[in-house]
Amino acid sequence: MSSVVQPPAPPLPASRPEPRARVSLRHLGPNWYAAVMGTAIVATAGAALPLRLPGFRAVLVGVWALSAVMLAVLLAARALHWARHPDRARADLRDPAVAPFQGCPPMALLAVGAATLVVGRDVIGDGAAVAADLVLFTVGTAAGLVTAVVIPYLMVTRHRIEPGSASPVWLLPLVPPMVSAAVGPLLVPHVPAGQWRETLLLGCYALFGISLLATLIVLPLVFGRLVHHGPLPLAATPALLLVLGPLGQSVTAVGQLGDAAPGAVRAPYAQALGALSVLYGVPVLGFALLWLALAGAMVVRAARRGMPFAMTWWAFTFPVGTCVTGAQALARHTGLAVYGAAAVGLYVLLVAAWLVTGVRTLRGLFSGRLLAAPPRAQQAPGSTKVRTT
Repeated sequence: MSSVVQPPAPPLPASRPEPRARVSLRHLGPNWYAAVMGTAIVATAGAALPLRLPGFRAVLVGVWALSAVMLAVLLAARALHWARHPDRARADLRDPAVAPFQGCPPMALLAVGAATLVVGRDVIGDGAAVAADLVLFTVGTAAGLVTAVVIPYLMVTRHRIEPGSASPVWLLPLVPPMVSAAVGPLLVPHVPAGQWRETLLLGCYALFGISLLATLIVLPLVFGRLVHHGPLPLAATPALLLVLGPLGQSVTAVGQLGDAAPGAVRAPYAQALGALSVLYGVPVLGFALLWLALAGAMVVRAARRGMPFAMTWWAFTFPVGTCVTGAQALARHTGLAVYGAAAVGLYVLLVAAWLVTGVRTLRGLFSGRLLAAPPRAQQAPGSTKVRTT
């Protein structure tokens, strides 16, 4: 009996790593400025807390420096984006899913400017900090007013918005004036007394009103969309926290304006504006915490269903940070420890979200996934899906 010897099986080919996604500035959208906003608010909100931990201030200075570097790098990268890919940049304005994110650049300028005056002064000195904040505040406020007009105009005249497609990202071009109203009071003591100081203060109140009334128009649309059409897509669910931005920032604004009022306006008005910080801030912060609980429940639901990482996760940072500064403003004006404790608790949540989101963003950036062509790039221009990359 003869036996047939089978030849040895050829070795399996070594597994090759997945090819790295092609990185290009072509798909660097304005939503990336949210990372700058979320980093700067960690420094500003931390400085507002009554914490005197060893080395805490130095950490805040480091976070501020990181936000300033991020802003400089992103401004340069976006300038190259416009120079090399003007067709893509113009298409972003025509895309209803991307256009609202044009509100992020002004808020990034304003956030870094405020952090420079509050924390960066430890490094660059008071004079340079005031000058830097004045420039960033002026440019950011002007750009924010432009987005607050241009983006809604495009939504009405150019974009094709489907019924029931309201999204929290619609708030983004409307919030920059509120950010200006919140950080502008920091400059009030640094401008000449009299007409200049009073004009800046009342101008900030006007910016507060612009953003507040516009927000009150959009919020019912967002909640109505959730009630009638169900939860947002999984990757877009973190965008629900964007609602906290105008709420927490408005509480911060009235608190900061109330602090600055005595040196800018006459006594009767100064006292009234100080009282407004409590009469307005307490109920609005209460609603912000209610929305935080609702949005948090929706995020937990989405996480259980496999919510993927996307740039929308930066919504966990800046909006929560505005609630920290709002709660701390109420702690100053009421003297109640409960608001101070709420500010500390929210700050812990903010730092945790910033660390997790920052690490995931760096991982996606180095892998090239976050700068690769998004899957939705081939959709029709009228698409209303939320941009996630």
